[in-house]
Amino acid sequence: MIELYHVSKVYERAARPALDDVNLAVEKGEFVFLTGPSGAGKTTLLRLLFLAERCNRGQVFIAGKNVAHLADSQLPLLRRQIGVVFQDFKLIDTRTAEQNVALALDVQGLSPSVTRQRVFDALKRVGLAHKRAAEVRRLSGGEQQRVAIARAIVTEPLVLLADEPTGNLDPERAVDIMNLLSDINARGTTVVVATHDPILLTRYRHRIIALADGRVHSAGV
Repeated sequence: MIELYHVSKVYERAARPALDDVNLAVEKGEFVFLTGPSGAGKTTLLRLLFLAERCNRGQVFIAGKNVAHLADSQLPLLRRQIGVVFQDFKLIDTRTAEQNVALALDVQGLSPSVTRQRVFDALKRVGLAHKRAAEVRRLSGGEQQRVAIARAIVTEPLVLLADEPTGNLDPERAVDIMNLLSDINARGTTVVVATHDPILLTRYRHRIIALADGRVHSAGV
């Protein structure tokens, strides 16, 4: 599902590469933790995977497509197969949960009735169908993160990427979110979670890809 071959990413004026000769693979339907200290390259790697940036060297394959060979006009279609959950949620506070989730479907040209049903189903999966009309600013942090996850899965992506999805939550809410991501994975979605939380790494026995100084230091269980 995800393959990287000798991938490097260098930012202008940076003292060292953000990613340096990275090789890794994530199988279809796998759940993988991406971990490492601050500055290890986790966020940069995720940005390459959700096509916000391109690498300077190497090859990135997602769902069998070589990103380097895709024109900019072809990227939006591939992005629809990739759901993203951010640590800071990136929700519109003054809109409802339903409206926030529906934003992910706006570019697909679906009919209003299909959009409403897809949004309802996504919110139901994360346990928030009963709060679909609530403004996001009136929801708790854990509920806001669930809205963000619903927005990421409403497009029925092949891959779900999550950047520190529990970083702003208390331990109990963090477990709720991780259980939800595990359930999404159990339904067939490939899940990659970036985290530096050792408790999560111990509690959930998924494969760990460890980064340090922009390089893969281990990729075992």
